[in-house]
Amino acid sequence: MKPLITIATVTYNAEATLERTLKSVASQDYDRIEHLIIDGCSTDHTLSLVQRYVEKNQARHNIRLICEPDSGLYDAMNKALLSATGDYIIFLNAGDCLHSTDTISAVAQKTGWVKGSQRHPAILYGDTHLVDSEGNFLRRRRLTPPEKLTPDTFLDGMRVCHQSFYVRTDLARGELYDLRYRYSADFDWCIRMIRRATRRRFRIVNTRLVLTDYLNEGMTTHNHRASLMERFRIMAHYYGWPATIIRHFWFIIRAVIRK
Repeated sequence: MKPLITIATVTYNAEATLERTLKSVASQDYDRIEHLIIDGCSTDHTLSLVQRYVEKNQARHNIRLICEPDSGLYDAMNKALLSATGDYIIFLNAGDCLHSTDTISAVAQKTGWVKGSQRHPAILYGDTHLVDSEGNFLRRRRLTPPEKLTPDTFLDGMRVCHQSFYVRTDLARGELYDLRYRYSADFDWCIRMIRRATRRRFRIVNTRLVLTDYLNEGMTTHNHRASLMERFRIMAHYYGWPATIIRHFWFIIRAVIRK
């Protein structure tokens, strides 16, 4: 038996970018996918796109739509965590795509899945490419995944993109997104997932694969300054003020050098 992978897609008035994401999931060659779409009552053609997607692909994947008001992106993502039935969960939002047609197959193979075993990895992660609104490759992320992911990894920033961060669902449900953060709750959540997995001595696996094509125009990009301020607070919470301040001086120096 292969693991069931939940792909959670949060949408709201996403007709301009959603279709590419839906096609990406539909093209996967893996046959145990739950696609959970959490929509905040879109008023454009988002739901029409979802309906057509369901009609064409329900026989291949288990597609579930939850359409109801929410309090924003991370509230909707919490709904996905609580509703997911897969063994692993990954968030792939409107505009983002799985890197290739065998991405989920490749990740599932890395789990070494044995039904009923507690020895399969808690987290699997990989690299990410940045793409434009047409899906064209722009560049790799500046922050590349480390060989080994530890609780201190994110002191250097978000080294692993949230969309390339697969978490065992039983572990993820115990740590919902903190709604105090409007733009960087994913940064906080990933740190908590790594810390929790490490405390319980669960394995964290580097797939050494490019897993996601990430749309370089998401909510965090549009609110870059506010996101950075939240990340500073999150880093100070986990790593302390002195380490966070020193590391940000290095970030400034590094940015100047690269210019």
